[in-house]
Amino acid sequence: MRNAAFRWAAKAALALAALLSVRVAAAQGNYEIQVYGADTVPPRTLMTELHSNYTIQGQKYFVDGVIPTNHQEHETLELTEGITSWSEIGFYVFTSEQDGHGVQWVGDHIRPRVRAPDSWHLPVGLSLSTEVGYQRAVYSPDTWTWEIRPIIDKTLGRWYFAFNPALERTWHGPDVHQGLGFSPGVKLGYDFTRVVSGGFEYYADYGRLGAFDNLHTQQQQIFFVTDLNTSPKWEINIGIGVGPTAGTDHLIVKGILGRRFDWGHHTSVE
Repeated sequence: MRNAAFRWAAKAALALAALLSVRVAAAQGNYEIQVYGADTVPPRTLMTELHSNYTIQGQKYFVDGVIPTNHQEHETLELTEGITSWSEIGFYVFTSEQDGHGVQWVGDHIRPRVRAPDSWHLPVGLSLSTEVGYQRAVYSPDTWTWEIRPIIDKTLGRWYFAFNPALERTWHGPDVHQGLGFSPGVKLGYDFTRVVSGGFEYYADYGRLGAFDNLHTQQQQIFFVTDLNTSPKWEINIGIGVGPTAGTDHLIVKGILGRRFDWGHHTSVE
């Protein structure tokens, strides 16, 4: 029965990809720089996260009416509430601060997510999120966008691996008639101690499926990161990232500070 469910899910995903053949915004976001793990927030738990990203070296000129990213400070509030032991829903508020522009609201997104229950005993963590939202045209020419993100992760001893092969599209904006975009993310980490983990995160936007952009214009970033596992209630991630291609902001520092708040009795029932 489980194999039949997986076959049905695969067919549904292929059909969805065929129908939604539109590409995501070409503008680089850098508001929430994170590779997702497969776990969801437990029910009756609220996860609050502040994503702080500063572009040390980025785009210095207006492109398609979009404000340059150079020396922009992005602060994103993420609130995620656990619904069941296998589902959650997240909400984002994006802001930007920059000399000459002050503090600006950029947009909001909503993100439901489900995962494979523990009772399935899969060899890897597996979940699926979808995200939809609005961003102002001065920060992204494509104002309404959608994403579907499969999430696969695995812990082997001190090693941790996560892969997010995200597919993205535009609902409103100049790229509305472009193809479905492929934007993968990868994380590889190693626990040096019980508290300190280090590794790297890779983010990319290759362009339209079936007709990737050339390497010069693709967005690719590599972040060298540290995770501090001080408590199950806290999430701390810091890193510095380089963008080697012309289509990428060249130097960014990022940080994530998260705190879990339990507000009720948890159940272990799947």
